[in-house]
Amino acid sequence: MTQFPSDGVRRRSIRIFGVRSGVGGRDPGAVAAADTLKAAGLAEHLGGDEPSVAWGEIFRPARRHADDPKAAMTRLNPRIAEAVRDASLAGDRPLVIGGDHSCAVGTWSGVHAATRSAGPLGLLWIDAHLDSHTPETSHTGLIYGMPLAALLGHGDAPFTGCLHDEAKVLPQHVCVFGARSYEPEERALLDRIGVRVIGMDEIARRGVHDAMQEALCVVRRASGGFGITIDMDALDPRDAPGVGTPAPGGLRAADLVRSLSPVGEAEELRALEICEYNPGRDRKGVTQRNLIALARAALGSSGVVETGRSARIAVA
Repeated sequence: MTQFPSDGVRRRSIRIFGVRSGVGGRDPGAVAAADTLKAAGLAEHLGGDEPSVAWGEIFRPARRHADDPKAAMTRLNPRIAEAVRDASLAGDRPLVIGGDHSCAVGTWSGVHAATRSAGPLGLLWIDAHLDSHTPETSHTGLIYGMPLAALLGHGDAPFTGCLHDEAKVLPQHVCVFGARSYEPEERALLDRIGVRVIGMDEIARRGVHDAMQEALCVVRRASGGFGITIDMDALDPRDAPGVGTPAPGGLRAADLVRSLSPVGEAEELRALEICEYNPGRDRKGVTQRNLIALARAALGSSGVVETGRSARIAVA
């Protein structure tokens, strides 16, 4: 049976992996996210005395596949998955920095490979979009709109079969949080198989804290632990202008940081992934600072978030 460290989140080392790829989406600007955040001192922002934080590999698709996104990610995702699996089994907590969100197939296939003997994996998918198309339903053919479906076992075999030829997460252990921009076909798939979707309309009625409590309950029912993936376009464009597909009416950064802060104490958090940061579209570093605040909150540190103005809010 897979063994995980039991000495508490603040003594778990964090291994950061970057994915220097934007081939899956319409705007390739997220290719620069990992390098930008490494230069900005992401590891130092997450570090302090403990846990120890270090960068691992920054993955890049092969140049020969630059014009073939499916081929590029078919080969890249298993490399990401193997690195994440190995880090997890070594007792580290992976933090994966995309890249467009198609790298999620690699991230969560790797976590699944490390945890599958301990039981199912839960996954909290924080995103303005559902990312749950298959090739048959996609309006664009862009693979960054398909990773959640693939992880649930629906879609092209090179993605659904990454590392192991089985679904990486089960519908009853997945929750999508913050969705507000999607096509009916992908919502129909998630509704049919039983994935809980907590959209922005519902969050506005209930409040972020209450809605997040339910979302975390869903994913924490999985006996193998849970993970969190954050697409930065889940945030309102006032707090995250640096994304390729902004959608109005999103989560405010301060609210999301507060709601994720208790997760940092959760020993069963297996990994964190943050995708779709586009430095070329950022304004005055607002998106970058809010990304770091989210990572600090989810990984057990305090967060500082931008409010869309010059003032900043410290969140303990």
